[in-house]
Amino acid sequence: MSTPSPPSPGQRVTTRLMLVRHGESVATVERRVAGRKTCAGLSALGFDQAARLRDRFASGSEPAVDALWSSPLPRALQTAEPLAEALGLDIALDEDLEEHRPGEADGMRFDDIIARWGPPPTDGVVYEPYLPGGESLGAFHYRVGVTLHHLVQANLGASVLIACHGGVIDAVFRQFLGIAPRSGADLWTLNTSITEFAATHEPGSLPARWRLVRYNDAAHLAGLPLETPPALAPDDEP
Repeated sequence: MSTPSPPSPGQRVTTRLMLVRHGESVATVERRVAGRKTCAGLSALGFDQAARLRDRFASGSEPAVDALWSSPLPRALQTAEPLAEALGLDIALDEDLEEHRPGEADGMRFDDIIARWGPPPTDGVVYEPYLPGGESLGAFHYRVGVTLHHLVQANLGASVLIACHGGVIDAVFRQFLGIAPRSGADLWTLNTSITEFAATHEPGSLPARWRLVRYNDAAHLAGLPLETPPALAPDDEP
């Protein structure tokens, strides 16, 4: 991790957060939910996407990165590792950057989850877990919010790159923009896309307002398929 130059007296600083969703995962190809117990990392396409993202940052066309953080789930860590090599940075792991925790559904197919527990709720109730032993939406958003608060506190005036998950990016997006945890709109964050927020503020003080710089920037994926073709995905189990 590099240390930004100290600001001159009276100079404002910019704190930058760049959030990257992991590459396509084996679990997505198999149409499963994967938490700590069953995440099998990236698919072949996911590794190609992560390599494209690495090359994009290695080209020098992106803002300089001072610190690299990652969820410890294999699909996020395998996305962060080539970035660390390209940027010459160590990876700081934080388990609170993990995806929404699925409890007893860890490893289950999406269709089987719905058949057993019904479809996910669409109303405004956010503090009751949908899945047994899992995390409520409210608890997930609180976890992500607290984690980002502490991360920003530790990196004021720096540019931070975070390899994480679609749900984490959704939570950050909604909190920074003042959108309810469950609303009439969905975010479809692409694999290895970049979401960037920036805030200019007084040195040593927490940002009061964040600016959305970009969302779903996946220009580096041009020419790659959007997902693993169904013919290459595992057959459905009987």
